[in-house]
Amino acid sequence: MTRATAPAPCARIDLDALRHNLTRARAAAPGRRVIAVIKADGYGHGMLRVARALADADAFAVARLDETLALRAAGIDKRILLLPGVAGGEELERAAAARIDLAVHHISQIEAIESAWLSSPISAWLKVDSGMHRLGFAPHRVAAAYARLADCAALAAAPRLMTHFAEADDRAGDATPRQLAVFAACTAGLAVERSLANSAAVLGWPAAHGDWLRPGLMLYGISPFVGGTAADHDLHPAMTLTTSLIAVNQVPAGGKVGYGGTWTCPEPMPVGAAAIGYGDGYLRHAEAGTPVLLNGRRVPLIGRVSMDTITLDLRGQPEARPGDPVVLWGRGLPVEEVACHMQTIPYELVTRVAARVHFIEETGRAPGI
Repeated sequence: MTRATAPAPCARIDLDALRHNLTRARAAAPGRRVIAVIKADGYGHGMLRVARALADADAFAVARLDETLALRAAGIDKRILLLPGVAGGEELERAAAARIDLAVHHISQIEAIESAWLSSPISAWLKVDSGMHRLGFAPHRVAAAYARLADCAALAAAPRLMTHFAEADDRAGDATPRQLAVFAACTAGLAVERSLANSAAVLGWPAAHGDWLRPGLMLYGISPFVGGTAADHDLHPAMTLTTSLIAVNQVPAGGKVGYGGTWTCPEPMPVGAAAIGYGDGYLRHAEAGTPVLLNGRRVPLIGRVSMDTITLDLRGQPEARPGDPVVLWGRGLPVEEVACHMQTIPYELVTRVAARVHFIEETGRAPGI
C-alpha cells in the first residue's frame, strides 16, 4: 500500500507550553527577574514567535547582533542582552542605537567602549570566567576590568556582573559550588546586580539564582539535566515534530531495509515509511530502535535515515495504514529520550529542524495530547 504524494513534516509549537515553562522558572526562583534566552532562532522554535509568547519575561538574550536588530524591527521593545557582546566600531554604534545590553568578556571590548563616541549610552554586563574557561575575565583580573569598564563615559549605568556554569546539569558534582565560590570571591565588594543561573541552575542550584535568571532550554520544555525529562520538572514540551506514514510494505525474511542494507528483517514483516529525514533535521545517525510514535504508540526505527524518509518496524502495529500520524518527538515522546538514541543532546535536535518543515502555532493543548 502506497500513497502518491508525501505530506510535509510539521513542527507544532505550543505557545501555552512556552508560557507555562516561563512560569515554572519564576516559581523556582521567586522574586528574580528573568532573561529569556531565545538565541539560535528561539532554539529552533522561531525567535519572534517565542519572544511574543514570552512577553512576560523581563528581558531577552541572543547571540548575534542581527538577532537583536530583528527583534527591534519587529517591535520588541524589551531589554535585550547580546551574550557575546560586540567587537567595537560600527557594531558598537548599532548596538547602542538599538539600546542593546552588551556582555563584555575581553579587554579589547573595554578598549572599544573607552574610545567610542556613541549616539546613545550603553548598558554592560562584565562576564567573569568562574571556571568554564570559554569567555570572561579571569578571577584575578575582574576587579581591574570592572573598574576600567565602570569608568567608561559611554555607559548608562554601573556594569552588572555575569558568569556561566559548565556543569550545572550535574547536581551531584562539585564543579558548580566551586564556580559559585570563585565568582563570590572575585566580585566581593561590588554591590551590583548579578546573573548566573542557566536552566540547570534555576532548577537545581538555588544558591546561583542571583538577581537575573537566564533560562534557555527549560523554556522550551526540555530538561537541562543528564538522564532527565521535562516531566520531572513539570515542564511542557513546546515543540512536537510530526509527519505521516506514507507507505506500508510487506518485506520477506532476510530482506534488507534502506541504504546500505544495515537492517535485516528477521521474519516476514510489515515495514512502514514515514515522510521525514535528515533533510528535515531528523539526524541521519539515529540508531535502529530509536522510538517513534505511530497512532500514539511506540514503534522502532529500522534502517538508515534517508534525506526525506525513515523506515519503521510495524510488527507491533500491523494494522497501520498510509496517512496515519507519526510523532518524532514532543508530546508523548520526550526529545531527551530521542536524543539519547541519536547520541547527542536535545539542543541539537530542536535547533536543526529545517526551514522546509512547516511550523504551526498552537494554544490550549493539554500536555501530553
